Formats: sequence, structure tokens, C-alpha cells
Amino acid sequence: MATKKKPAKKTVKKAVKKAPAKKKVAKKKPAKKVAKKKPAKKVVKKKVAKKPAKKAAKKIKVKVKRKPNAAFMAPKQPFGPLAAIIGDKAIPRTEITKRIWDYIKRNKLQDSVNRRMINADEKLRPLFGKSQASMFELTKMVNKYVR
Repeated sequence: MATKKKPAKKTVKKAVKKAPAKKKVAKKKPAKKVAKKKPAKKVVKKKVAKKPAKKAAKKIKVKVKRKPNAAFMAPKQPFGPLAAIIGDKAIPRTEITKRIWDYIKRNKLQDSVNRRMINADEKLRPLFGKSQASMFELTKMVNKYVR
């Protein structure tokens, strides 16, 4: 018997879809990774004495004893009520102020509540012209009785 020939199978090519070509993008450099900070541990650090850095040749300063101002050291002659307190010998202004304060402290004439105020006794009242004066007014009042 005659067999019928089967028609030859056509090979069907399946259409393979190709993905569209991707554009080439310039590769970026990978970003630097930031290190995560670890929680600080309590560490006791020993203090190390720092050595002073060597400096370029520096001029060495020699301490010179201060010279007092000649105007303060000029001897002044006290008179009137001031002479009754500190004496009538000529002495510098700085020494005059020092002796007045010695008199005030020796006789406890500083006000106990307001230490800036000086209470006048029978010798200081003619110098001050009032019963109480401020320590800041003291030199002003003294200058009236100095030559």
C-alpha cells in the first residue's frame, strides 16, 4: 500500500525578541564608604606632660625691677589736720596714704557694714570736713593739706 507521504514539517523559527540594545552609560566611581562611628567607650587616658615645642631663637627677656614714678616719690610737706595724724615730716604721697590707712585700721574707723566708708574721729573730722567719707575721697581730701 501506498502510504501517503506526510508533508514535511516546516521548521518554524520562533521569532526571538531581542531586548533593545542598552545605551552604554559611563560607569561612575563607587562612592567612598563612610565608616560608621562606634559608640565611644569610656577610656581613661593618662595625661602625658607635653614637652614645649622648640621655638626659633627667641630673645630672652630679663626682668628689670620697676622704677617708681618720680612724681609719687617726691617728698611732700603735710600741714594742718593731716600733720596732726601722720606727723609734719616731708614724705612721699604713697607713704602719706599708707600712714593714714594705718591710723584708720589701728583705731578701727572703717564702717563695719559698708567697708568702703571711713568713720571720722576727732582727728579725722577736720581733715574730712564731715563725719563719714568714702575711701575713694580720701586722697582728694589729703591733697588739700599737702605742699
